[in-house]
Amino acid sequence: MPETKAKSARPPEQTFEEIKYLKQLIEKKTPVCVKLADNEVVEGVVEYYDQRFIRITRTGAPNLFIFKHDIKYLFEAIK
Repeated sequence: MPETKAKSARPPEQTFEEIKYLKQLIEKKTPVCVKLADNEVVEGVVEYYDQRFIRITRTGAPNLFIFKHDIKYLFEAIK
């Protein structure tokens, strides 16, 4: 009887790593830089997030709600 190859398991559609990372940033109040789609960089602390946006709290500037589709990437600011 010929060997039948087992189907490769499909990777999960969502790993929830983004959620874990955002929760960690909020709990530790880690300063972050957010690079936006228009190449503007915003610095602050992630205070809140949901499925569509994050809230960045900034010192000396207005707090921002940023839609996730407008974010190129986010990284931790150097302390």
